[in-house]
Amino acid sequence: MALPNKVKKLLSDAEQLSDYRDCSSYFYKWLHNEFSKQPVGNLINARAEFIDRLLIKLFHVYDLSHEPDLALIAVGGYGRGELHPYSDIDFLLLVTEQPSEAVCEKIGQFVTMLWDLNLEIGHSVRTIDQAIEQKREDVTFATSLLESRLIFGNHIEFEKLKNFILETPVWGSNDFFEAKVQEQNLRHRKCHGTAYNLEPNIKENPGGLRDLQTIIWVAKKHFRAETLQELINHGYLTHEEFQELSECLENLWNIRFALHLAAGRSENRLLFDHQPLAAEILGFGSDGKASVERMMKRLFRIMSRVRELNQMLLSYFEQSISPLSSEAVVEVLDRNFERVGHQIRVKDPSVFFRRDQLFVLFEHIAENPEITHIYPSTIRTIRQVRRRLLGDLQDYAACREAFLRLVKHPNGMGRAFTLMHKHGMLAAYLPQWRNIFGQMQFDLFHAYTVDEHTHKLINNIYQYFDKTGVSEFPICSEIVTRMDKPELLYLAGIFHDIAKGRGGDHSELGSVDAIAFAKLHGFSSSDGKLIAWLVGNHLLMSVTAQRKDINDPTVIKDFATRVKTERQLDYLYCLTVADIRATNDNLWNDWKNTLLRELYLHTQRALRLGLENPMDQRDQIRDKKHQAKQRLLNLGYLEEKIDLIWSRFKANYFTAFSEQQISWQTEHLVNSTDLSQPSVIVSNAPMHGGTQVFVYSPYSGALFARLVNIIGTKKAQIQHAQVLTTKDGYVLFSFVILEVSGDPIASSRAQSIKRGLEQALNDPRKKIRFKKSRSQRFKDFNIKPKIVLRPHARKDRSLIEIQAVDIPGLLTKIAEVFQAHLLHIHAARITTVGERAEDFFVVSNNEYQALTDEEQAKIHQALRKKFNAETE
Repeated sequence: MALPNKVKKLLSDAEQLSDYRDCSSYFYKWLHNEFSKQPVGNLINARAEFIDRLLIKLFHVYDLSHEPDLALIAVGGYGRGELHPYSDIDFLLLVTEQPSEAVCEKIGQFVTMLWDLNLEIGHSVRTIDQAIEQKREDVTFATSLLESRLIFGNHIEFEKLKNFILETPVWGSNDFFEAKVQEQNLRHRKCHGTAYNLEPNIKENPGGLRDLQTIIWVAKKHFRAETLQELINHGYLTHEEFQELSECLENLWNIRFALHLAAGRSENRLLFDHQPLAAEILGFGSDGKASVERMMKRLFRIMSRVRELNQMLLSYFEQSISPLSSEAVVEVLDRNFERVGHQIRVKDPSVFFRRDQLFVLFEHIAENPEITHIYPSTIRTIRQVRRRLLGDLQDYAACREAFLRLVKHPNGMGRAFTLMHKHGMLAAYLPQWRNIFGQMQFDLFHAYTVDEHTHKLINNIYQYFDKTGVSEFPICSEIVTRMDKPELLYLAGIFHDIAKGRGGDHSELGSVDAIAFAKLHGFSSSDGKLIAWLVGNHLLMSVTAQRKDINDPTVIKDFATRVKTERQLDYLYCLTVADIRATNDNLWNDWKNTLLRELYLHTQRALRLGLENPMDQRDQIRDKKHQAKQRLLNLGYLEEKIDLIWSRFKANYFTAFSEQQISWQTEHLVNSTDLSQPSVIVSNAPMHGGTQVFVYSPYSGALFARLVNIIGTKKAQIQHAQVLTTKDGYVLFSFVILEVSGDPIASSRAQSIKRGLEQALNDPRKKIRFKKSRSQRFKDFNIKPKIVLRPHARKDRSLIEIQAVDIPGLLTKIAEVFQAHLLHIHAARITTVGERAEDFFVVSNNEYQALTDEEQAKIHQALRKKFNAETE
């Protein structure tokens, strides 16, 4: 693509820095305007040509063009002649010997000018010997040299370098291939092995541009191929596969180009912030989530195809390049399949005319743990069969039988299931799976698409049967060993989110799908109902554990009434743990683990006692007091001192905390020398899954704001909080705090937080300084806060309920509003569920009366204004 004449003239006439900037500005506007009018390949070539002309012009300006021993060489993507709008410009200045001080000064001026033009450059000055030595040590540098291109200067030295790159035994074909495969594997692991992150990296993710480039790099090094098309002649690509790779490459280029325009800088990660504008630039529309969904589904389908072709081609390359590949052991599995080393191969592709043999292949993978991959020729055959399918594989009775054998196989839902997902067999079998393939989730709760989240959930269930699961999830591991039909748990996992993206309640719609599946596959009515019940209620346990007081017998009774049987409780608990762990790698922590475990054990006990014999709240309080007191007596504390402390507490104190927390807090208060003074304790070791903070103090209206502000400034996250008042005008604050990573607070940090809280209590007149913060990550999700003010059971109290995105420092911002309106907090319950905070406050105005209508309106407006300021 030739540059516009105006760009050439502006560049030719440029003398001052401002002239070059004007030229660059015009060129970028031209790129943006032309994006919708011509192929993206033309534009990325045009930018490379523009940079070529700019560098050559500046080479002359700084008198480097007269240096006979100097060569200006483009490397990497720039060497390929491919530059996206804000891509880095990598070049090598090749010299025959170390340049003089005068030449170094010119080079410095040349590079400084490029920086002044706001270009992202990567440059080095090397002799041939230095370049060779760096190539020897660094495969990345060796790769960039493989794509080098002379821009200006000494072509003889450049040809010497090129010949050495191709001829030298340093990084020979086999070493180079192994290094690039290892590099790719490491890159994939950093992306958690999946292309289906909701904010994917267009270059680095599995199936991204790097996977395509890896194919090209290996082809260049071993086959001396300059283009993918040349691999057709070598017998590694079919014409159809070449067209598919070319189409995928152009689509990835389009998305990356649009991302650069949307971000206004070099950016390869398609962040939520950039997705709406990128989708609009690409022509997917401007209707928010819908246009983003269309774009992302396209992207994920492309990445899936690239990843599969990448694996197939690298396996073919390995057979040609690696001397060990020909020595792989061949083992006959049956008359249709054989194992070749760590791969499975079909003997005759026509076998797949019997569609059930597609699943027999995966049964062999389940049977043979040494099989980790599918042979490249077999991948090619599966791809061809997939394209020619008429209808769904579940329509064939033989396929249904084979699929069920796989689901029931002890190892069927391990590697075999992963490879089925990876190679499109689930989508070919279940029509509903095709709908969730690449389906976005706009809740900031999930990190993966619906299909990848479900795949991870199944992997988590499979871990329960593994040795690692026994130590990490002992209850789940114990449950699955006595499950009569673990396949029902797997199927519930497959269907739990399968109706997402259709509109309506996905749990209800998924239940209908599960019933239809069960009937088609010959399950009994009771088994089908269990799968459907699990799908319909898969959120019940996590919602109950994280949003309700599981120490309240009424909550346990209501939950147990819905669960009905221990068998359903067992299945639901295992499904819930796997589900939460599969949503986000940072979401699962000891706090959630503890909540779910305690809810499971409380409910198990309630079901065993019988729902007709629920534990009375008074019985529960009596039991907790007895256990906590017994522990304290064993430590040598006097009963009368314990009773004196407890006599000041209301009944809700003993329902709010466990016997462990009660004894820990009481021990501290008994040891206090002056109970009229405030005091703080912070647990050095995790308790109930998190670091516990307990504050005892005379009541003060500003105290809540002061405490949460201190915790926020210490960069700790409040996961859960309660505020209770005593009978004699004191207030008890209980916080469960975690690091940003989700781990309990380190002991050294815990003491720092304790000192900060003590200073806040001991200097109540010190002005609270609220730290300003903004969170851009939430602005495109249109998640509106819910603020409800209503009467309380007591006539002199009001209830404030807040549901909002858990933006950084949310509690501090709520406290700031409460402080400004002189509210008194008499009780509070703060809960964080993923990205959502659900907080309840019992408050009164400054005269200790319920809020008037006018006061309610002002507080509602102030809270909404505060939240909107953080997400705009």
